[in-house]
Amino acid sequence: QQDPETGRLALYLLGLRATCPPADPSPQRSLVTWLKYYLEEDWAGSRHNGHPLTSYYQYSLGVLALCVHHKRVREEVIRRLLAAEHRGRLRHTTGEGPRGQGGVVGTPGGCMDPPGAGDTSVPADTAAVAALAFTCLERQRLVGSRLAAELRAARREVRRRMVEAQGPDGFFGNVYSTPWAMQVFIATGACQTQPAYSRAMAALLENLDAFTTTATMAQVLPALHGRSYLDIATMSCREELDTLTPVSPEPLPESPGSLTVRLVVECPEPRCPQGKLYDRPVPVPAGASLLDVLRAAAAQEPHDFTFDTQDTPQGPFLSRVQGLEAQQRKRSYWQLLSGPSTSLQMGVAEYRPRDGETLILRLSEW
Repeated sequence: QQDPETGRLALYLLGLRATCPPADPSPQRSLVTWLKYYLEEDWAGSRHNGHPLTSYYQYSLGVLALCVHHKRVREEVIRRLLAAEHRGRLRHTTGEGPRGQGGVVGTPGGCMDPPGAGDTSVPADTAAVAALAFTCLERQRLVGSRLAAELRAARREVRRRMVEAQGPDGFFGNVYSTPWAMQVFIATGACQTQPAYSRAMAALLENLDAFTTTATMAQVLPALHGRSYLDIATMSCREELDTLTPVSPEPLPESPGSLTVRLVVECPEPRCPQGKLYDRPVPVPAGASLLDVLRAAAAQEPHDFTFDTQDTPQGPFLSRVQGLEAQQRKRSYWQLLSGPSTSLQMGVAEYRPRDGETLILRLSEW
């Protein structure tokens, strides 16, 4: 049985609302019904584990999408998120697991002005999406006054911890989770008074080349324009112009020359007593991506390297290496590192290694 498509459907509904769909609500009604069903399945299928079948990130996205569409959510569904917050399951300090999604525009949030001149079980974007869902439910008055007060307190606590956990590089977690966290400050009107927001904006502006896929661009654009996903709940579609036109991206120029990187595959004990499953230099053309390195390793003699990727809205996701699969139910993923221990801030299709660099694929838990 496959996991519920909670997160994917939630993102689709957020995007649909942002594009000012036709007046006929029938198709949207069906999708909203499916999302409500997924939320129930997401939780009911994993009661013995104490967390959703997918993740708190996807579960929070589902609640947020329903709220943006002005749909009431059962109080029990909301209280599951609140309970997770109270039990510390949405807490973030520093570091990041595998994550990233998003995109939109809306009404003024007060953050249009330009800014002034370790590992944890929950990534920063999970806490941020939950805080946005709490804020939306309160703002849209879809809950009673008592529950609204609890949501307000939980959101303040999430925001406070974000400030405390901001890294020295200015990021909340990593470059991809930072736009989500910034939306919390935007949606709650704290962006102009919170120095942590200005530091995050400055860090983001210095790392815009990390956002190369449609999904990650949609994730960062709202924050850059001082908007949050909550804004699409109140946007007016009557005077929206149809300005969407297809764009054919220009191919990247080919870089002359070649480089060699060392590719290492690691798997912890007891699953892999030998520790390293692969350790070999791999020659590739200059300008090659990490994905190109993996393909070159698989093609070179003696053909003892294998890998698989899974297509996602954020680009290819490394799902299997040397026959070992990353399994969400087991909270495992293939961590991408630049030796000896620097976590990569980009995916396999975006990262461009340097000549002589050691690239490590490590099966890790989050």
